[in-house]
Amino acid sequence: MYLFISILIIIVCALLVLVVLVQNSKGGGLSSSFGASNQVMGVKKTGDFLEKSTWGLAIALLVLSLASTAFINREDAGVQTESAIKEQIDNAQDPSAAPQEAPAPEAGQEQPAPPAGN
Repeated sequence: MYLFISILIIIVCALLVLVVLVQNSKGGGLSSSFGASNQVMGVKKTGDFLEKSTWGLAIALLVLSLASTAFINREDAGVQTESAIKEQIDNAQDPSAAPQEAPAPEAGQEQPAPPAGN
């Protein structure tokens, strides 16, 4: 079902792009091509049709996008019961419980002299 809705979303997007490209923001576009008064769809009706188509396709895209979230298969997506950050926090060692030993000197290095006056 998710694949079907995804395909519908792609089709609606393509149609929306075509309808928007046919329009002209200043009232021209496809509407200006039908300037003759004996046309079935005159200038006014073409503009109305394109505007209603744009709104209808935009609303369809919004509804399909929201509906697609209901059909996502979450079992195959690898959804974890706990977040990775919570797991790292649980596995971390408490720094106050760690031993307070000084690091061992590396081979070939001299140990620093104790402070003077002791």
